[in-house]
Amino acid sequence: MTAEGESGDRGRRLRIAVLLSGNGTSLENLFEQIDRGLPAEVVCVLSSKKTAYGLKRAEKRGIPAIAVPRRDHRDVTAFNDALHEALDRHDPDLVCLLGFLSPFELRGRYEGRALNVHPALIPAFSGKGFYGHHVHEAVLESGVKLTGATVHFVSAGYDEGPILLQDTVPVEEDDTPESLAARVQALERRLLPEAVRLIAEGRVRIEGGRTRIAPARSAEED
Repeated sequence: MTAEGESGDRGRRLRIAVLLSGNGTSLENLFEQIDRGLPAEVVCVLSSKKTAYGLKRAEKRGIPAIAVPRRDHRDVTAFNDALHEALDRHDPDLVCLLGFLSPFELRGRYEGRALNVHPALIPAFSGKGFYGHHVHEAVLESGVKLTGATVHFVSAGYDEGPILLQDTVPVEEDDTPESLAARVQALERRLLPEAVRLIAEGRVRIEGGRTRIAPARSAEED
């Protein structure tokens, strides 16, 4: 899978590495979708925090769970050295950032091979400082009537990579950051597995900084 080419390899399971920093609810959803037939496998889970419950979720399934604490490294470069060393041991096809709250450097290896899920409609409410409840608070303060979720490829800039999938939810008059987050998270649970499936089926291309999604192949074509 390359930044300016076709992603995925039909006929085999996509090898996924997950980077997270917290509870791992999106990871658990990914596990459940794989159990239901999503053509992928999680080959390792890395966390920037030793106490992240997402590591426990991986351990329960016998998947390598590796803590790479950000605070144990002198700077972002050293931190990413450790991340890449761990990733190299498991040779993933795709890296999924699921609530990962530290910078991930692509380093020429993961361009077009790393996805992030953002809880808003990029380019709105995105960039440095827009994560978690901060996003939903900003949405409510702005008065917009729609928000949503975005799955995009990771780039060097915060939330600036090519958008793969988006969907919307309404912003209700009586919403709180918590109630809005719950609806957006439901979107995220649907969009990420859909994005993984598209990549596993070899239907995604990145051209000129934009994604192109090919139609599904018919049974006759297969």
